[in-house]
Amino acid sequence: MKKFLLLLPLAAGLAACQNTTDQNVATGALTGAAVGAIASDDGDKLQGAVLGGAAGAAVGGLVSAANQPRQCTYRYPSGYTYVAACP
Repeated sequence: MKKFLLLLPLAAGLAACQNTTDQNVATGALTGAAVGAIASDDGDKLQGAVLGGAAGAAVGGLVSAANQPRQCTYRYPSGYTYVAACP
């Protein structure tokens, strides 16, 4: 368990290098893994962390997708591009 807790700051530091969606998925996975490991029985800490991490990543991805504005990149035949709301 101590080794797992030592890896949390490293994983959080790596998550800071990603875009917002990836950060939310990573944060959800880390939080879910921590909660799963804490909430599980003594013999099932790894299984609880894995299941919690998977559930947290899924929730983080869903929350991130719901909060992101839908923006599309459009291109005119002349080559000019612009960003606007998706249809």
